[in-house]
Amino acid sequence: MRPASQSLTFREMNLRVFQGLPIPHVLFQPRFEPWYEWHRLFGKLPERYASLGLQGTFDDLGVSMRYLHYYTGMPDPVTHRYQGDVRVQEHRTEERLVRTLKTPYGELVERYQLTVDQTWREVGFPVKTVEDLRALRWLLERTEYGFSAENFADGSAYVGPRGEPQFWVPKSPYQALAQIWMKLQDLIYLLVDAPDEVEATFAAIDAAYDPLYEQLCAAGVVKIVNFGENIHDSLISPRYFERYFLPFYEKRVGQLHQAGIYAHVHIDGYFASLLPFLQDLPFDGYEALTPEPQGDVPLEQMAEHIGDKVLLDGIPAVLFMSTYPEDELMATVERVVKLFAPRLILGISDELPEGCGVEGLERMRRVADWCRTRTY
Repeated sequence: MRPASQSLTFREMNLRVFQGLPIPHVLFQPRFEPWYEWHRLFGKLPERYASLGLQGTFDDLGVSMRYLHYYTGMPDPVTHRYQGDVRVQEHRTEERLVRTLKTPYGELVERYQLTVDQTWREVGFPVKTVEDLRALRWLLERTEYGFSAENFADGSAYVGPRGEPQFWVPKSPYQALAQIWMKLQDLIYLLVDAPDEVEATFAAIDAAYDPLYEQLCAAGVVKIVNFGENIHDSLISPRYFERYFLPFYEKRVGQLHQAGIYAHVHIDGYFASLLPFLQDLPFDGYEALTPEPQGDVPLEQMAEHIGDKVLLDGIPAVLFMSTYPEDELMATVERVVKLFAPRLILGISDELPEGCGVEGLERMRRVADWCRTRTY
């Protein structure tokens, strides 16, 4: 949106933060889309916001939008499909889904459970053994990842002037195995027992992404992308981070930079042990770094370690709940702005909790009003 009092839209301000150019005031870009959908689904959304719709609620609150496909109904610009010789079978009931991928090395079986908020949660991972890794590599060789400029254009039109439209690229090979294909404990055991097989699978995942990055960089329409890694340092040792994450980040972010695309990474868990890496990682910004009292790092230590990179978010999500005084929220907002502006896109680390009532939205409104009075 473009308030009458300013000459730049939120979309223009969003990009200018990454470009290192001045903006008229602090940009507040909170993610509350899951909150909105949860309250709509369970009939708890106040009529005022139900009638406005998601876009209208962003406008009513006076806040910026980040993601074009996150609970918006817009299609994901990242596409993937299996080639013709991959056989997929699905068995679905009202609450369960079993998907079987047939390969010459055996079957890979994914199991999903429908949750109370009507989303599918993976409860049975397909890769457990070395033989499963070989089956997965066969599958990856027949998986086509790509970029849909049409989907991006549709999502970009949906976001409009509310922010620079963004989306996330698929997870790094380690995170893809640890979060999508395997239980973390099975991955750790196989890294010890069969490291060559695991590393060959990492390489296969990376290679499957090649067409996506080539198409994304050639399209010339994307300005900022996110690496949706959901990093928590209790699940990743610094040794593994340095060995398996850094080379992938340097390669792929380097490609994006050559095409003039900015990149930020989502780190929303504890991250104290990874602090020494942050200043030198190739990313332009960090999304959802979560300080105390929700995270394990003080704001001042965060600022020291990310240097001149952009911080996206920074306000602990718990401060939007009624269990914390509103004055504590506003004091934290002021500290975040003092420490990180102008290299800041203020938001919630990670997003507005579904457990907040409408008071959570009203706290967001107060932050938005405050931001419009804070010029650089």
